[in-house]
Amino acid sequence: MKLKEDMNPLLLQVFRSVVWVYSVITFIPWYFFSGAGTNLERARRIKSRSVSGLPLGPYRAINSQEKLVAWMHPKVDTLDKMFEYAAIRFPQRDCLGTREVLSEEDELQPNGKVFKKVILGNYNWLSYGETYQAAKCFGSGLAALGQRPQCRIAIFCETRAEWIVAAQACFMYNFPLVTLYATLGPTAIAHGLNETEITHIITSKVLLQSRLKAILCDVPRLQYIIVVDSKPTSWPNLPRGITVYSMDAVTEMGSKPDNLAVDRSQPETLDIAVIMYTSGSTGIPKGVMVSHGNIIAGITGMAERIPNLNESDTYIGYLPLAHVLELSAELVCISHGCRIGYSSPQTLADQSTKIKKGSKGDTSVLKPTLMAAVPEIMDRIYKNVMTKVEEMSKLQRTLFVLAYNYKMEQISKGYSTPLCDSLVFKRVRALLGGNMRVLLSGGAPLSAATQRFMNICLCCPVGQGYGLTETCGAGTISEMWDYSTGRVGAPLVCSEITLKDWEEGGYYSTDKPNPRGEILIGGPNVTMGYYKNKTRNCQDFFVDESGQRWFCTGDIGEVHPDGCLKIIDRKKDLVKLQAGEYVSLGKVEAVLKNCSLIDNICAYANSDQSYVISFVVPNHKQLMTLAEQMQVRGTWEEMCNNSQMEKEVLRIITEAALAAKMERFEIPMKIRLSAEPWTPETGLVTDAFKLKRKEIKTHYQEDIERMYGGK
Repeated sequence: MKLKEDMNPLLLQVFRSVVWVYSVITFIPWYFFSGAGTNLERARRIKSRSVSGLPLGPYRAINSQEKLVAWMHPKVDTLDKMFEYAAIRFPQRDCLGTREVLSEEDELQPNGKVFKKVILGNYNWLSYGETYQAAKCFGSGLAALGQRPQCRIAIFCETRAEWIVAAQACFMYNFPLVTLYATLGPTAIAHGLNETEITHIITSKVLLQSRLKAILCDVPRLQYIIVVDSKPTSWPNLPRGITVYSMDAVTEMGSKPDNLAVDRSQPETLDIAVIMYTSGSTGIPKGVMVSHGNIIAGITGMAERIPNLNESDTYIGYLPLAHVLELSAELVCISHGCRIGYSSPQTLADQSTKIKKGSKGDTSVLKPTLMAAVPEIMDRIYKNVMTKVEEMSKLQRTLFVLAYNYKMEQISKGYSTPLCDSLVFKRVRALLGGNMRVLLSGGAPLSAATQRFMNICLCCPVGQGYGLTETCGAGTISEMWDYSTGRVGAPLVCSEITLKDWEEGGYYSTDKPNPRGEILIGGPNVTMGYYKNKTRNCQDFFVDESGQRWFCTGDIGEVHPDGCLKIIDRKKDLVKLQAGEYVSLGKVEAVLKNCSLIDNICAYANSDQSYVISFVVPNHKQLMTLAEQMQVRGTWEEMCNNSQMEKEVLRIITEAALAAKMERFEIPMKIRLSAEPWTPETGLVTDAFKLKRKEIKTHYQEDIERMYGGK
């Protein structure tokens, strides 16, 4: 993962000698004053241990061996109590911030396209006291509109301050909140709203116009739409029986003394707080029932892994709040009195697509100290910086590479490099505001190269986490002083992990050197199951003899000697791409097998990549006919290895996929034509001709590396 040092070997040796002399002179005083020894000790210590003494587990964090932790503060066991606790403790501190839009303009691009650009001002803030009062009045207004305790209400909205205000209102009044991704298709949205029997929905003007309006007739129970935007808009042509209110109007209604005087029904720990619809692999998403107690336990575990988390921290919120990672991260911050400034991927940095050249992106203005990110965002930063490094003068590039490689050596030993940070990496760090102290990565695996880059250039630790919607996003998070890559850390204090043997895949808890198996997560953070889906609940969840709930993840992991977990495989053929989209490999194969050019196909995807690839056994007759049309000659093997033929087959496959209405992210972007048929004798399929994915991956490993290109 080192960068190539392109310079005279003699000069390189001189540089290394100077660095060695500098290190010798400064090491001893630096070592004692910086606390490096303590950090090294922390990084090397045992982080979790099997409480049974057996290699299968269950594994618990060292500081929760006796009992798993279910809450942060005594008697604060529901989300309304947690927010009330924060509002009483930090009433005047900033809570939720939104940037003022100063102007918008259309900018013509060289290719003729028009991009909308914005110039944004400073952040305007609601204090904890003001946010609490706004949530209380909005909840009171919803009750006045007929919303009843323990009756579900939906939110279908972008990440913004109003989302959290609305959510806190629902938590206060015991209205279970149904969350839906803004990227879901119309059928999936209608399914979620109908399955949960929604009568009230909170949304934005943009999403009402672009996504909801077309399906309103398919949601017969819907009566009220609350639009969070403050600008009044009339809504003609809506189905009869649906009334639209602005959020301000509902809040005003709720602030009337008569409405505020009505007793509210406070939730219990086991009451449902959220029904969170996952993105789904087959087009029909599943609703995960999450109780107040589940979320409290999950955020308690996450908060424990973030060192020195307190009210002086600033978090930047831009990931979808309908995703468990972002919702949990923001609730962690609220529980500790941090301020949350809102952003979007299009306005995050100075170079973001909607920021007008010369004006500042959100990170430059907010200067956050905390941030949750998915690998796709980090990869984008990585590629942008490396592109700029290539454009530097030879001297600048050489200095950057030498500093990068030197720092990589130092952090692998647990040491910091204050001189390099201030002289070389300061400008890169400024991309995220310059004050970032903790980055939390989740949603998909982070590649080792990108993780190491973030450590080096952004001068802050990256805590890589592992969790699922079904476990409130909580499972494991790596400790901030653990600079190893490719691992997801030890179990959180709220959860424990057991490894279950998977015979079909050849993974056993007795494997050497490390125990391996399917990851089962247990603890108070494990959710109540899927809404109206008894079959899947019986398959994926179970309760042990002590009454604790467990979730079977379908992911394969191995536990290292220090108690940290590494994800090594996936039991199911469901793969989450880098940007968070789920791809069902079986679905891709089933659709594309209908193409006459294909005899057999195996789709493949790496979770740290953004696209699907495929291995294709072409139909002999069809491929030869195609070759004749293209005037390509040669043997069968030569045909299959011909790049021109590969491109044409890929074009035909893509057309077939689009005709079958597959999503863009499901369609293979690169393929490898296989000259050899897959038979049981080759070891690539079973006797029943089912694909052996593990063997196919091994067989085509070189092609996988070629098609993904590496980093």
